[in-house]
This record gives sequence, structure tokens and C-alpha cells, in this order.
Amino acid sequence: MDVVALGESMVTFLPGRPGRLADVPSFDRAIGGAESNVACVLAAAGHTARWVGRVGADGFGDHLVERIAGYGVDVSSVERDPARPTGVYFRTAGDRGTGAHEVAYYRAGSAASAMSVADVDLAVVRAGRVLHLSGITAALSEDCRALMHTLTAHHPGRPLLSFDVNHRPALWPTPEAPLVLLDLARRADIVFVGEDEAEHAWGVTGGPEAIRRALPEPGVLVVKQGRRGATAFERDRPGGDRGVGAEACGEQPGRSGADVRGAAPVAAQPTRTTATPPRATFEPAPTVDVVATTGAGDAFAAGFLHGTLRNLPLATRLRLGHLFAAATLTTPADLATPPARDHADRLSALDDTAWGRLRLAPGWTQAEWHEEEANTP
Repeated sequence: MDVVALGESMVTFLPGRPGRLADVPSFDRAIGGAESNVACVLAAAGHTARWVGRVGADGFGDHLVERIAGYGVDVSSVERDPARPTGVYFRTAGDRGTGAHEVAYYRAGSAASAMSVADVDLAVVRAGRVLHLSGITAALSEDCRALMHTLTAHHPGRPLLSFDVNHRPALWPTPEAPLVLLDLARRADIVFVGEDEAEHAWGVTGGPEAIRRALPEPGVLVVKQGRRGATAFERDRPGGDRGVGAEACGEQPGRSGADVRGAAPVAAQPTRTTATPPRATFEPAPTVDVVATTGAGDAFAAGFLHGTLRNLPLATRLRLGHLFAAATLTTPADLATPPARDHADRLSALDDTAWGRLRLAPGWTQAEWHEEEANTP
């Protein structure tokens, strides 16, 4: 199994037209969930993927399991809860970053919030080359937080641990989110965090380098910078070993970084020395005709992991993240099929000039690639 992703997935209701939730007369049903989105995109890209979660014994739960399985994801370890419902949410068509964007969650007391160490098969969760988690799960309940701490603990044979911070303040009933998310990130091998997210959660400003100083422990840190692109820091290994399994050779959780707002120090753990300081790689994002932004961060993580599983260079992994994100950005749903592998590989191999001219519009993943695609002004 290449990737196992654990977390809540929900049925999503997308508006039939733009406008306030109060004014939209009809909605189309879809699915969404940070971790299951990553599993679905990676399965569509040709990897073996498993989603571990918990849904209600209801029609919405049936729909989720069937749709996720339809992407080729293994759903055999999804639990059905007869006492708790499947979570759902409604959102407007506006971008998340605008004041017009509205989201109405109906997930309190959902089946997923009952996930715990006692009822999750830890061996199944740890059976992949990569285990992908997000900070959303930790916000669902105390049992979910305990499960996350168990899964992120260092132990022999732990899979490569990928963690997307996914700070969602509205989901946290207490102000402890910054500390919890920082602690989880320090335990991971690969961390995804937005530049704005780091500022809102931890008060870290000053760009990717400042975020890296605050979070030095992960072998790979990816700082997403919106339309500008993304910067990744990767620690070199003796002998140049990188890729799946290499990031796990980085430092164990310690307190070598800068102080951040709202985050207390974690207990120091033994660390391993590294051959050279972390190196930074920036890749600009291509120009994208955006339809909706929801789910793009999950797609970016999937694209980066797609490259990681193939042991591709860091810059290529970032470009694949941008391309997978663009597939979602150019559709109204939270989840989109990524470009075919040969298509994505050709685009990610463009020289810097051609990459800088690249413009991606709705339908680009289905279009046959031509040289002029890279020359669009």
C-alpha cells in the first residue's frame, strides 16, 4: 500500500448558483474531506491508497464510501456507526479567502468525531509507505486528538508521516489549537502549511525562512504561498538519500526552533545530526483561471506526495503539487481528477521560461497537450 489517509470525510452540498446560502435555492451533492481527498487523488494518479474513517450507518455514509471507492481507494477499514450521523456541510461558490464565502458545517457529534485509539486498527493505518494526516482530525474531539498523538509518535517502522496543518479555527472549541498543531507538525516527516496559516495560528511572519526557523524538525517542510507558489525545505542526507523513507531520518521532536505565539515548548527528545543545513527550493505557481479554491490544498499535497513516492527531485514535486492543485482550482467541486501522469510529467519538465508562461483553464486536464499550451501569454 502506497498511502493510508485517516480522517473525516463529509457529504458536501455545492450551490447551484452564486449567492448567499440564504438565497441559493438548490445544491448539488458531492464529497469532501482533507484526507480522503488526498487518497482519492493519489489513487486516480495510479497509486494504491486506503482511506480509514468512520461514517454513519445512513444514506450519506453509503454515498461517501461508494464515491471514494469509485476512485480506486481501499475503504475496507471504514467503520460504520449506527448511533452517530455522517457529517455534511454546505458552502457558497465564493472563494474561501473572500468575505462572501460561507460554510455551514453539520459535523458536531458526527461518526468521525468518535474515532479513537480503542476502535481504530493501528496496524492497518500504519501499513502504507506514507501515512497522511491533517490537523482537522485533532479538532474533532479529545479522542481524535489522542489518536493523532498516538499515530504521530515515533516508533521503529513508522511509515513516512505526512501532515497538513489545516488550521480551521471554527472547529476548535478551545484556544489550544496552535499548541496542538505545532506539536503534531514537529512529529511529522513532511509538513504542509500555508504562509498565512502560520501567521494566523502561530504568529510567525517573515516568510518561509521564518516558518522554517520556527519548525525545524520535519525532514521536509512545504510552505504554500498562494498564487505566488510554494517553498520547500529539505534536509540533505549523508550520501544524498532522499524520497520515501529519507525524510524520516530527520530530527526527532525537539525544541531547536524559534518561539511561536501560543505554543509552549514540547519535551526535548534525542536528535540526530544532519550532514548540511536544510536547503530551500521555490517554485512559482502557474497562472490558473480559478473556478473555486476549496480542496486545492489537498490536491497540492497529493501532487507533492505523488512525486515523493516516485523519488522525484524536490522542484518537480512542487510543480506536481501546483499542477494537481490546478486541476481542482479549475472545477467547482472540492475534488477533481488529476492530470494524466504523462501529461503532468511533460508540464513539470518544462524549462523555467515555458513554465512561467503556462496558463491553465477549466478542462485543461482533459485536453491533449500541445507545445503551444506552454506558450500561452
